[in-house]
Amino acid sequence: MSTVPGIALAFDDVGKTFPDGTAALRGVSFTVADGEFVTVVGPSGSGKSTLLRIASGLTEPSSGTTAHGPDAPGYVFQDPTLLPWRTVESNVGLFAQLDHLPRSQRRALVAAAISLAELEGFEHHRPAALSGGMRMRVSLARSLTVRPSLLLFDEPFGAVDEITRQRLGEQVQRLHIRERFAGLFVTHSVTEAVWLARRVVVLSARPGRVVAQIDVPFPYPRPADLRFDAAFGEVARTVSAALAESFT
Repeated sequence: MSTVPGIALAFDDVGKTFPDGTAALRGVSFTVADGEFVTVVGPSGSGKSTLLRIASGLTEPSSGTTAHGPDAPGYVFQDPTLLPWRTVESNVGLFAQLDHLPRSQRRALVAAAISLAELEGFEHHRPAALSGGMRMRVSLARSLTVRPSLLLFDEPFGAVDEITRQRLGEQVQRLHIRERFAGLFVTHSVTEAVWLARRVVVLSARPGRVVAQIDVPFPYPRPADLRFDAAFGEVARTVSAALAESFT
């Protein structure tokens, strides 16, 4: 995986076929510029999670090449993947601890990440005492401790209720504006995809290939009620139409 100035992430004709012969991705090409937030939608099984694993270096592509910025990306998984015996503070500090950062530096990074994720007052709680939305915020804060220039999101809000999902999306948008990280966010929700992103990438059914890239023209910050605006609905309909065509 090479490094390209000004580009947080790039896929060039990327394909992935697993040892059992399953073709997950074919000829995927698109870029994410520094500071750009891009969402990915596609049918179930279209290789969206595989695409993120390739972006993170957890999986090698079978064909094509990838490029990224100077540092390793942060990764927010579908499940919060918290250690149940650790407190919020200790879970948030896990990555910094694994990087063997000095204790004083870890404390400062953890405190800043907890503040960014609006978790003050819960530092000494354990995951079992938290709601699903708060556990996901802990996972997000943990990724923020390394201050990545690129964050990968693998449908992180799919298991929470709709109100919590919207609030988490609003928090991610605020963090994106404040921290200026690039984002690649996988979701099954067209509304979520359009509301968060500057551009929506639509994948076809397996093997996943890019069938559309749709720009989202609304400036940040985006109010919650933008979702009910006619112009927003038009962009969402364009994405939905491309998604429907991806099945053919």
